[in-house]
Amino acid sequence: MRPQPLGCGQPGRPRPHTWQHGGVTASNAPLASGGGQPTALFPSAPDSADAVLDGLDAEQREVAMALHGPVCVLAGAGTGKTRAITHRIAYGVRAGILQPASVLAVTFTNRAAGEMRGRLRQLGAGGVQARTFHSAALRQLHYFWPKAIGGEMPRLVERKAQLVAEAGARCSIRLDRNELRDVTSEIEWSKVTQTVPEEYPAAIAKSPREAPRDPAETSRIYAMYEQLKRDRGVIDFEDVLLLTVGVLQDRLDIADQVRGQYQHFVVDEYQDVSPLQQRLLDLWLGDRDSLCVVGDASQTIYSFTGATPDHLLHFRTRHPTATVVKLVRDYRSTPQVVHLANGLLASARGRAAEHRLELISQRDPGPEPGYAEYADEPAEAEGTARRISELLDAGVPASEIAVLYRINAQSEVYEQALADQGIAYQLRGAERFFERVEVREAGLLLRGAARAGGAAPGLEDADTASQVRAVLGTRGWAPQPPAGSGAVRDRWESLAALVRLAEEFVRARPQATLRDFVVELDERAAAQHAPTVEGVTLASLHAAKGLEWDAVFLVGLTEGMMPINHARSDEQVEEERRLLYVGVTRARRHLTLSWALSRSPGGRPSRRPSRFLDGLRPGSGSAAPRRSATQGTAAAGSVERGASPRRRPRGPVRCRVCGRSLTDPGEMKLMRCEDCPSELDEGLYDRLVEWRAEQATQLGQPAFCVFTDKTLLAIAEAVPDSEAQLSAIPGVVARKLRKYGSDVLALCAGEDLVGRDEPEKNSSKK
Repeated sequence: MRPQPLGCGQPGRPRPHTWQHGGVTASNAPLASGGGQPTALFPSAPDSADAVLDGLDAEQREVAMALHGPVCVLAGAGTGKTRAITHRIAYGVRAGILQPASVLAVTFTNRAAGEMRGRLRQLGAGGVQARTFHSAALRQLHYFWPKAIGGEMPRLVERKAQLVAEAGARCSIRLDRNELRDVTSEIEWSKVTQTVPEEYPAAIAKSPREAPRDPAETSRIYAMYEQLKRDRGVIDFEDVLLLTVGVLQDRLDIADQVRGQYQHFVVDEYQDVSPLQQRLLDLWLGDRDSLCVVGDASQTIYSFTGATPDHLLHFRTRHPTATVVKLVRDYRSTPQVVHLANGLLASARGRAAEHRLELISQRDPGPEPGYAEYADEPAEAEGTARRISELLDAGVPASEIAVLYRINAQSEVYEQALADQGIAYQLRGAERFFERVEVREAGLLLRGAARAGGAAPGLEDADTASQVRAVLGTRGWAPQPPAGSGAVRDRWESLAALVRLAEEFVRARPQATLRDFVVELDERAAAQHAPTVEGVTLASLHAAKGLEWDAVFLVGLTEGMMPINHARSDEQVEEERRLLYVGVTRARRHLTLSWALSRSPGGRPSRRPSRFLDGLRPGSGSAAPRRSATQGTAAAGSVERGASPRRRPRGPVRCRVCGRSLTDPGEMKLMRCEDCPSELDEGLYDRLVEWRAEQATQLGQPAFCVFTDKTLLAIAEAVPDSEAQLSAIPGVVARKLRKYGSDVLALCAGEDLVGRDEPEKNSSKK
């Protein structure tokens, strides 16, 4: 949970340099070897520049010492990338090569920026700015607005949905809740890709992105939204970047002033940069090349926001003299988890897959990943809760356990199952820690006690942790948690998190006073770094990016959910694969992957496990050969209940026109090169499309679940006249051949399907 940048309890009075500070939580403290379990919550700063390099592995040390020219760090999950780049900055500062005020480190979330500030502070590199792109741009815009534009800077609208809804109404288009979200996302995508309203329809046509509604309507709403903002003198989140870019482009004097301030740039999560952010970065840099970027194309999961790995993949092209360092030693996960993660990417396709990193675990072996199949979703949630209860009994802290799902709507059944087991949980993305009423009250009381010089009579000589316990004891904290769950338990969990933080603080700084602890809380709030709350985390896969736990449960892994049913293009499906990869690599030791065959008890068991698990879970076929995740041999996965039918083996697919071996998934389905001449039977293709629509309607599924467009094109080009010829077409798997084969062959023969059996009757052969 991310606290707001304000003091604990009330706006505090931070010291002038507080903006550069940030605390760290137990799950992200500096590590001894680059990842894994933390060693100390409040470590002392290294005593020299050389000491900053202590504990880095060979590749991390290369990163830390590459202080000149462009540097590209390709860092796999769990390889200590944040450690490498923060030590790089700190080494440069402590060695006198970099001036702290001349360094700007940018990333994508306030949490990540706060973590970076905290690590830099602990390494003795105070004064370095670590910010998000938006935060850095907003500070510059505020400062230069009077000089560049004049007058007062417009108010920032943080939530644009209401304005988008009004824009729709002005265009006589009523948007329901889901449509409003879709249109708002399209406007945001347009702005970060620098697409103006009138160019939106053409831009969406060229993009692999699928428009959620008529592009002309979205364009009208977008134009009206921009007009409403101008009329009311407000700007939105994306305007901050657009306006900063405009100022730096138009005012060379201001650009020179910014470049004079910042000489050295570091960009984390570079695979998530949008075209607009890259444009801003180019303007900050000017004609210099003192730039270090860090990223992993295999963790690109935000393309729907305009993020693209192109800048990372083409970095060496843009900067031919760049130093490129690959970090592949995984300090986070066991060899068993890393083996599964590597196997998941072994079947990936596309440009990002060509640059995938083969991780090598540095940890001792652990348990095999578990696979679980359930009859329905409630049974899956109950089974997950039982397994979590077993882990808790075995000593795994609740804060080190996470349940990850594809969409937030899946959380409800897990909330209920955990509550039924009496297990505390927290929803990531829910109310921010420092905004909670009990945390604000605690801040006020602690601040008052600090001003008074002590917590209570008789505790004047007690250590700070004892004073904190005494203060919070008046607001509901007790050594033992209350029975049950609900608001009382939630309140206790918040206060207990503050008590644990105070205890860690005192262990690290025995002489610290209560006033020192209050300052630490203020700095944590400003850095948006909440202390650990003792509860199982429930989060979407997107929200889990950048986090890690001892035990992770990946749930709901069925076709239609993973990949999600609206992921239709090859690029979208591959992004779903990467999203699952991110989920797998969140686990340090325990990993369980599960799915349910139906949604509700007694429902038809029509679902099948995610295609991404084919060849990985036992009984689903053999995976492609790949290197072990460690120096030794990684074992196979554990036994599961049930297995999907084994797919028939296929040899290499060759173009039926020129004979070339095909590797592109789309070309493989067509069985020809994209550029080779087509012999499409357009009449047959139209009949197939019409037939597919009828099947999808009867089954209540999207059309592509019957056959994809590429498969229908391949059928209409090949015009098969037997089951053998039809089954040779990629996309016509054995199940679909049994279900739809007779209909498709009849259409290919020119027969009329009127009067033939319905698909449900044909499917009885399955």
